[in-house]
Amino acid sequence: MAGEAALERLLRRDRLIAATGLALLCALAWLHVATGAGLGMSAAAMTSLTLFPHRLAGMAMAAAPWPWATWALMLAMWWTMMVAMMAPSAAPTILLHARVHRHAQATGGDARPAPSGAFAAGYLLVWLGFSVAATLIYWLLERGGLVAAMSMGSGSRWLSAGLLGAAGLFQLSPLKQNCLAHCRSPASFLARHWRPGTIGALRLGALHGGFCLGCCWLLMALLFVGGVMNLAWIAALTLFVLAEKTLPGGRWLGRAAGIALMLWGVATLLV
Repeated sequence: MAGEAALERLLRRDRLIAATGLALLCALAWLHVATGAGLGMSAAAMTSLTLFPHRLAGMAMAAAPWPWATWALMLAMWWTMMVAMMAPSAAPTILLHARVHRHAQATGGDARPAPSGAFAAGYLLVWLGFSVAATLIYWLLERGGLVAAMSMGSGSRWLSAGLLGAAGLFQLSPLKQNCLAHCRSPASFLARHWRPGTIGALRLGALHGGFCLGCCWLLMALLFVGGVMNLAWIAALTLFVLAEKTLPGGRWLGRAAGIALMLWGVATLLV
């Protein structure tokens, strides 16, 4: 009986457990990226604050073929980086899911468990899919001599300007605003799409991840401009995504950023 009572008290603290787990996951992800993600490169050395990174990248040249170990490390680096960047902005929805799940169990409204770990796993699996695509695109850009292997960022003003302009336009698009609306309203999202059970939680997390990906994929593509391992760009994008999704004026912040990105793209062409 004492053991069952202790387990019950532990389950009642699932929100705290979820928050602690997310914080630990983010900390480990940031540590992995900051220490070079196993690529044998110094993230600090590849970090700069310049507005026109392609001018510092030097001449980008076609790189040698990657061995399988490099593919694995690059994929792990991208996924870890996505965890570090996106988990903070997803935390409100994940924690609310834990609270709703606990309430449903306490009131007997849902006998089947819907663990928040499954919800978080579904969310992160979507970003694993993005990481696979990002790794392949980076390889193609490196092979084409459009990104510099040393800085892991754009060595072409046309690539930089194109990505900045595209990201700016997307910030103002209806698709962006629709996806952002789901990300900014965790309660509405869960009420509309709730599914019981572990599989239901996994699918719900993947759906939320899909909306989040639809909202942020071009922002994440800006890492090809500033440098995939540029800690300044990683931190700036993380804070921007968090602000856009959680602050009361996040929508207007996103629109203002869209205009700024388009102007930045034009300036990149003119410099």
